[in-house]
Amino acid sequence: MTNAEQPHATHANGDYQKTIRVQAHPDKLFDALTTPSGLTAWWTDATGSGDTGGELRFSFDPPEPCVMHVDQATRPFSVQWTVTSCDFLPDWVDTHPTFTITPVGGDASELQFRHHGLTPELECIEQCTRGWDHFLESLRQYVEVGRGMPRGSSADKARRIRESS
Repeated sequence: MTNAEQPHATHANGDYQKTIRVQAHPDKLFDALTTPSGLTAWWTDATGSGDTGGELRFSFDPPEPCVMHVDQATRPFSVQWTVTSCDFLPDWVDTHPTFTITPVGGDASELQFRHHGLTPELECIEQCTRGWDHFLESLRQYVEVGRGMPRGSSADKARRIRESS
């Protein structure tokens, strides 16, 4: 297994979590997690402010976006959101996606992601686990090579077809 490869996500303490290593400076990773253009490039269309106290709106299933309050955005170490509204995934409301960035030498970083409250008891756990696994890899590709696999991309569509068969 290379440094870029990591085992499947775990559900320690019940929450979905995964750690990935990326060949990118912590600031670049932080920007990908806090700017609408960065978030759109690896996850899904995003608008709003990724600064502490801001609000981000993510378009998944129109017309209503998934809305997240930015609880903390401390450059370049951590980002935490609270999901305040998500009509198509109501299980996500009041959960907390959290990103912790650790420099690991040179221009490499380790990203520890934990979605507090996304537990095996939730109806969406399998779909959400597969989605986060895909989009965290998309994030890695975006910060390493400049092109992710966001929602609606050919790689994302192929993943969805595989999962539905």
